[in-house]
Amino acid sequence: MEVTQHRRSFIKKLGMLGLATATGAHWLQAAPAQKQIGLQLYSLRADIDGNVSGILQQVAAIGFTHLEAANYSEGTIYGYAPEEIRKMIADLGMSMQSAHVGGPRDFSGAKHGEALDWWKAAAAAHAAVGASFLIKPSMPKPDSLQELEKWCNYYNEIGAIANANDLQFGFHNHSREFDEIEGQVMYDFMLENTDPDLFCMELDVYWATKAGKDPVAYLKKYAGRFPLLHIKDEEEIGQSGTMNFGPIFDAAYAQGMKGYYVEVERYNHAPIKSVEMSYDYLNEAAYVR
Repeated sequence: MEVTQHRRSFIKKLGMLGLATATGAHWLQAAPAQKQIGLQLYSLRADIDGNVSGILQQVAAIGFTHLEAANYSEGTIYGYAPEEIRKMIADLGMSMQSAHVGGPRDFSGAKHGEALDWWKAAAAAHAAVGASFLIKPSMPKPDSLQELEKWCNYYNEIGAIANANDLQFGFHNHSREFDEIEGQVMYDFMLENTDPDLFCMELDVYWATKAGKDPVAYLKKYAGRFPLLHIKDEEEIGQSGTMNFGPIFDAAYAQGMKGYYVEVERYNHAPIKSVEMSYDYLNEAAYVR
């Protein structure tokens, strides 16, 4: 894969700094700090199966620093023990900061304890991989606020399990979470009926926008509840011209964002090329750091 122009420039600057040190020159400025751009590996879902090591090498070569996984099964992540894939990623200069983990949908009655045990195992595995966040990627739309409140209580319980493993538990939205249930916006109800110490939101700014909501308004109204963002567009980031990312990043940083992830679900090119184009767009944006 062709290395980006920014990365070539960065490598060249490192070489110049080495030469300056060797010759005693002190007038050269240090290379700019690398931006902490993350990638949701679901973007490369068709390519990573059976080629985890190769894809991770390509992702690192593009310049990504943080990863969000989307492949947990029975104690393994992308088919590897947590410690194995943690080393694989670290050797490439990256970290697995977060992970999408589905979990049992049925947590009622006798299945409640079984569901929590599942989350205990998942939390332990992701603590071992070095993650800081455990994110539920979706949920069914409840039929009533009473049912939604049960989900909120369940999320608080999972959050306590996550906290015990030095993780933060949260939820990733699509557009349906902005629908109303009995006159209340589902997403707002979730934020207002969960414990901020146990539950956070990973705001997918594309899906919020598609639902007719303003991500900036949410970032300001519920400041501090959004440590993570998904940065997404129709295809490659920045190509549609419909997403105004600047104010979103400004508001996200102001309320304490700790990470953000490129996610590409539809492509105009090979997936790895679309991911690289999305990285380049953010890397060149003055509002991204």
